[in-house]
Amino acid sequence: MLSIKHLTKTYRGGKTAVSDLSLEVESGDIYGFIGHNGAGKTTTIKAVVGINDFESGEICIDGISIKEDPMTCKTRIAYIPDNPDLYEYLTGIQYLNFIADIFRISKADREQRIADYATAFEITSALGDLISSYSHGMKQKLAIISALIHKPKLMILDEPFVGLDPKATLTLKNIMHDMCREGNAIFFSTHVLDVAEKLCNKVAIIKEGRLIASGNIKELTKGESLEATFMEVVSDVETNS
Repeated sequence: MLSIKHLTKTYRGGKTAVSDLSLEVESGDIYGFIGHNGAGKTTTIKAVVGINDFESGEICIDGISIKEDPMTCKTRIAYIPDNPDLYEYLTGIQYLNFIADIFRISKADREQRIADYATAFEITSALGDLISSYSHGMKQKLAIISALIHKPKLMILDEPFVGLDPKATLTLKNIMHDMCREGNAIFFSTHVLDVAEKLCNKVAIIKEGRLIASGNIKELTKGESLEATFMEVVSDVETNS
């Protein structure tokens, strides 16, 4: 579903944010991407969704290159950044219809999906209000619904649980599981290792732009907690560097 091969991204001034990173996200995966602040998680994610260009390597979504055919790739993915920028002069329902128009979702399908997701996230009564009046959590819920409305094959999320209340967090987790049971995939970054441990079947650990561990979470942790494994792997890299 998502193939990253030898990705390298260098910013102006010569700083290498991501170096020779490779990983594979398959259908059915809930794949966690973890690392310290500044490790290269967001840079990688922005390259995957076509925001950041990159010097070398290849990124394919469902077998299609993000560089060669970005428009087709973007019809198959949904991206939620860590701090979504929404059009705050629109109402919630206007924004969702705008996104549905972009993806050419039929009137019947959009109405049903909006109703279902708005009920699940408990924001139905607020859809007629201006987005500028929403709390951070409400904006996050709206961004999630807008990402789900076209039924993406791959969801890419950067710290998706920040700002969500416990019930909305559980709702999102259940939706993620449902998507993967249908053969789709999730790739998301998080600082909350307990969430990754309970939710993911695979994880990748990145440090200073380099992938230092990845794979099936049970095989990677070997009976330890993900937190303990993370600290051990990072410590080993620091010792040997």
